[in-house]
Amino acid sequence: MPEPVGPPIDSVSVVMAAYNEADYLEHAVRAARDGVDVREVVVVENGSTDGTPDVARRLERELGNVRTASLPDADYGAALRMGTLMATGDAVVIFDVDYFDLSFLKKAVARLQDPDLPAIVIGSKRALGARDERPWPRRLITTVFSMVLRRGFGLNVSDTHGMKAMRRELVLPIVEQCRFGTDLFDTELVLRAEASGLGVVEIPVTVVEQRPSRTSIARRAARSITGLLRLRIALSRTRD
Repeated sequence: MPEPVGPPIDSVSVVMAAYNEADYLEHAVRAARDGVDVREVVVVENGSTDGTPDVARRLERELGNVRTASLPDADYGAALRMGTLMATGDAVVIFDVDYFDLSFLKKAVARLQDPDLPAIVIGSKRALGARDERPWPRRLITTVFSMVLRRGFGLNVSDTHGMKAMRRELVLPIVEQCRFGTDLFDTELVLRAEASGLGVVEIPVTVVEQRPSRTSIARRAARSITGLLRLRIALSRTRD
């Protein structure tokens, strides 16, 4: 069996965006912190109107390897970008507060050390062997979104959203280039990584909805369409 190449991964940072997650945040942070050997959990609260900021600050005080930050407005993508830039681990793993999988973390970090040295490992809801148990309208949106990305943007993988693990030193310059927030940060990151020649691979995951989506299907679809048009223009200018 070939030996891994490149620098070893000795530390892992878990990044979580938190918007109105007062009921879920502590469980997620403690599970990520205690369930695997991680250097830190970075929580970026963004625009919450409930007790999320208080929960985050309390966890930072009580637990030795939790770091927190806040953004004034609700912006999932901006929160993930900030958390990734704050992270100090050799690998950065992105989890949602209501959607995380410690077995994915272990498999993905191991995959980052494969001989082909991928920069990003995506937990794909659409790869062969994946199981997506969300309501059918959300599955449909994901399918259409992925088709548009593959045909209109040349995306090579089947998914961009959700859990992912990244080699920090490889993706940091890409993260710094990303300008889109909300639902499009993940997509811009993966597209820019592929365009830069970085390896992006995926492993199948199981998705079970823990709570209803915070955004209506119609609103998210409209936001995604306009966002993709803007992203296409931005990426075209970059290539030019």
